[in-house]
Amino acid sequence: MISIVVNRENAFFEPFSEPESENRRGTLDFSDVFGQESVKRASVVAASGMHGFLMIGPPGTGKTLMARRIPSILPPLSESERIECTKIASVAGLLSPTEGLVSERPFRSPHHTVSSNGLVGGGTNPRPGEMSLAHNGVLFLDELAEFRKSTLEVMRQPLEDRKVVISRVNGSYTFPTSVMLVAAMNPCRCGYYPDRNRCKCTDAEVRAYLSKLSKPLLDRIDLIAEVPRVPIEKIGKTDGSVSSDDMRALVMKALERQKARFRGDTIRFNSELTGRGIARHCALDEPCRELLKDAFDRFSLSVRARDRILKVARTIADIEGAENIGEIHLSEAISYRSMNRKFWGEL
Repeated sequence: MISIVVNRENAFFEPFSEPESENRRGTLDFSDVFGQESVKRASVVAASGMHGFLMIGPPGTGKTLMARRIPSILPPLSESERIECTKIASVAGLLSPTEGLVSERPFRSPHHTVSSNGLVGGGTNPRPGEMSLAHNGVLFLDELAEFRKSTLEVMRQPLEDRKVVISRVNGSYTFPTSVMLVAAMNPCRCGYYPDRNRCKCTDAEVRAYLSKLSKPLLDRIDLIAEVPRVPIEKIGKTDGSVSSDDMRALVMKALERQKARFRGDTIRFNSELTGRGIARHCALDEPCRELLKDAFDRFSLSVRARDRILKVARTIADIEGAENIGEIHLSEAISYRSMNRKFWGEL
């Protein structure tokens, strides 16, 4: 049996090792993005808890531009994370003999024609797939609805378990898949739904396009943000635009609170909370319980979606420095599920 062993205990509490990264320090910066402040806010929330994040909107609105800047607001790798990433890269044959430890969080962006084996790993002689190569970093799936539905469905279990086990006659292979899933897509094939002045797709065509993403897969995405067209008056203006350094400061603040919360535990981020951990760390007062119940009924949420709302609300409270989840935090977390109903629940 071949396994890449990941020891999470105490990994989160090591001092971060700042990599010498042009990508982090100057080349790609959110200040280059015109407008889209609400999507930048969603990016901060997603990065602060390593939550799955989907951007949906018409072409040319900056979805890919923002996705490629998310590594610039993530914390640097800890020493043990660098070792993990280096092991995976070595097994995949991506390191030369002269290279040292991997210094940056991985960012992988496979083309939508990737095979299931290419995405999650496999083959006659199993190798790590894109999910494992993105371990401890970002897996970006651009044009998400263009991926084969069968390929997307294969991701569900590795996203939940944070590992993939590949069995062959000659043994079993275990590769870690703890990734921040970031995805972008148009709302229909022409890209302009629900703007019926521009969208020429029929309702059936829109439904067929969006149905490539199943409800179980959508339930594994914590935040969905609509990316609207940028007003003409904002194009070309970056003065006062939120920068990656501004956003990263908020992310680091939230991560410090998670460090304290999970000290001595094997999890590192709010997105990793399950079962009793959610009940313990995402407790709600009566007004919040009523708000969540209303959302649960109104949006026909699954239990998994409910839990993800709670974890996102916990992250938002951490960003704001709040000890307990309040109505304002929960309301924002619920708003990130409303796009699900807009595009998948009202066709």
